[in-house]
Amino acid sequence: MSIVETQEHQDLRAAVAALGRRHGRGFDRDILWSEAGKLGYLGVNLPEEYGGGGGGLAELSIVLEELGAAGCPLLLMVVSPAICGTVIARFGTEEQKREWLPGLADGSRTMAFGITEPDAGSNSHRITTTARKADDSDGGGWILNGRKVFVSGVDITDATLVVGRTEDARTGSLKPCLFIVPRDAQGFHRSQIDMELQAVEKQFELVLDDVRLPADALVGDEDAGLLQLFAGLNPERVMTAAFALGMGRHALDKAVDYAKTRQVWKQPIGAHQAIAHPLAQAYIEIELARLMMRKAAHLYDAGDDAGAGEAANMAKYAAGEACVRAVDQAVHTLGGNGLTREYGLASLITASRVARIAPVSREMILNYVSHQSLGLPKSY
Repeated sequence: MSIVETQEHQDLRAAVAALGRRHGRGFDRDILWSEAGKLGYLGVNLPEEYGGGGGGLAELSIVLEELGAAGCPLLLMVVSPAICGTVIARFGTEEQKREWLPGLADGSRTMAFGITEPDAGSNSHRITTTARKADDSDGGGWILNGRKVFVSGVDITDATLVVGRTEDARTGSLKPCLFIVPRDAQGFHRSQIDMELQAVEKQFELVLDDVRLPADALVGDEDAGLLQLFAGLNPERVMTAAFALGMGRHALDKAVDYAKTRQVWKQPIGAHQAIAHPLAQAYIEIELARLMMRKAAHLYDAGDDAGAGEAANMAKYAAGEACVRAVDQAVHTLGGNGLTREYGLASLITASRVARIAPVSREMILNYVSHQSLGLPKSY
């Protein structure tokens, strides 16, 4: 993998950055989403034959990173085109691809993703949402029951890709499957979670109470199990890294501008190493995390799921840490101004921690690396 971006990637980065600057902080999410979709940015990773750009995660992560750096990140990009679009493109039936991918590509349709449960956070093997086949005499299809929490944007999406488990009559074991659940499905209830985090996309708890779905609501093969689940989770980690890097860059840019212009004792505060060195360190950490993110995207786009799994976890970890430190140093550089609404950094103190927590905690990533990469024994 070349560490130098192609001309096409540089052009994409410049074009998206220009779009982000036109909208900036205080952006209207619906207007930006619509414009980004019309320009082809939202579906840059989806197949051309279904209206996408024919690229991959490398391109989609550039889009989210640059919008974040401009102060107008679109969190739903992590879910709708990256997770749901990828899963449907790789495992969906031809009918599902024709129905969903063109809309996901141009932004006219969106999809949420429901996996986390009250008692099944990082351990997805403990998912209890179940799907059973309905009798043909009762109309056939599937019946879903369960609960999900911390599902982003359910109120503004057309459907939710829900991770459930089907009962295998031969073994009695449970295995994960993915179902497309329309927003208005009977028995599909949502309630907003009151969050301190201020974001355009709200968080919801979902209750599935005998939600009846047609047979074709199942995405892919019910025997695919973890294969298709993790086909969506690796892109989620890469895109979370892009989200964090954009936020960190946005905060760092504000701090650098302030350090260049704020004068104390007749010189800019950025001339003092106590200010300059921490900002330089934050910049280095962001650049290092970006390299790992690009590696993860490259491996995923090349079809190396195993290699992408390791790199995606590392990228998400590195980007989350870099983002938190960049935001903290930016606020500290501005002093009291860093806590004012005028500069817009205080809200990032909470937002920056998201990448440390979701979609998987940094501790679980350290577990993954210690077991999978280093071969150390498990403690659980």
